[in-house]
Amino acid sequence: MKRLRWALFDNRSPIYRQIAEQIKADVLNGTLQADEQVMSTNQYAAYYRINPATAAKAFQQLVDEGVLYKKRGIGMFVSPKARDDLRAQHRDRFFADIVDPMVAQANAIGIPLTDVITHITHIAGTGGTGGTGGTGGTGGTGGIAGEGGR
Repeated sequence: MKRLRWALFDNRSPIYRQIAEQIKADVLNGTLQADEQVMSTNQYAAYYRINPATAAKAFQQLVDEGVLYKKRGIGMFVSPKARDDLRAQHRDRFFADIVDPMVAQANAIGIPLTDVITHITHIAGTGGTGGTGGTGGTGGTGGIAGEGGR
């Protein structure tokens, strides 16, 4: 059973949600593997100096979401499909929160989606962050601004 890294709790959300989110992050990044046992609620409570009911609430949320499962008398374990399920949720959220609005904005300001794709491919290939600068700077696409008008 691993003792996981932990940032201090903040006041932005309830502690039980922060615990649940941290466990999900540890499942996503591979710190916690499928069928691996996690600390008990009492261990969490003692280690992080929180009320055991707070840790229990986080664990119950994770059980309800299918991230953890209980083995009666033994403890809590990471569900075999937890990582894949969390990745699928994050993927869906990424498209809804990032890609869909980006495509809508590109359409609204007249940027062809081929230019957006070329720019993303360029960024991914160079490891860059894209920077700022309006036309994408990918070269060979004819640019975005003023196409056909200059």
